[in-house]
Amino acid sequence: MTARHHIGDDLLLAYAAGNLAEGWSLAVATHVSLCAECRERLAVAEAAGGQLLETLDRETVAPDSWAAIRSRLGTPDAPAVTRRSSDTAILPKPLRDYVGGDVDAIRWQRLGKGAAQLRLKTGDRETQVRLLKIPAGKPVPEHSHSGREITVVLSGAFHDGTTLFARGDVEEADDDIQHIPTATPEADCICLAVTEAPLKFRSWIVRAIQPILGI
Repeated sequence: MTARHHIGDDLLLAYAAGNLAEGWSLAVATHVSLCAECRERLAVAEAAGGQLLETLDRETVAPDSWAAIRSRLGTPDAPAVTRRSSDTAILPKPLRDYVGGDVDAIRWQRLGKGAAQLRLKTGDRETQVRLLKIPAGKPVPEHSHSGREITVVLSGAFHDGTTLFARGDVEEADDDIQHIPTATPEADCICLAVTEAPLKFRSWIVRAIQPILGI
């Protein structure tokens, strides 16, 4: 299936330049692993960056200087893009490296009513990263945001109003959007979700247990 909803230019260019926090980088790497069109866009951005570097004056540096800087900062490398995703794996390689395998290796935390999550540890303090499983035909409780949210569909599909998001598709949301993403009835929907702040749920019941669930 070909992705129809793509990562934004700002994120793709920042990823190519190595300027994204780890969580956002993981979202971009996951989508690009599933989307041939965005792999081409990324290649163009990287080539343009390479051409720009060729115009700069060069200075001699030690071979291990970049590794030494990263070691001092404690900053992990950006997740690498898998150029060709496995035909059988649900999780592309950037995510399998975090999970330690494919979907069958996930130890889901139950959220209630069949929904589940797995929080992924990253080295940045800017983002919260999780895998979500939304039961077939069921909605995520109505919510808005306190910042940016990127959702990448890994299996199944969900609709948000009149728009359908399937494998490889990206939905970007911000604090202007109030929505109720709902999994299609054919299968559970598994997504990667990256946020920069807790969600703002409309239901007071969900808000009451939100600190326990960590969402």
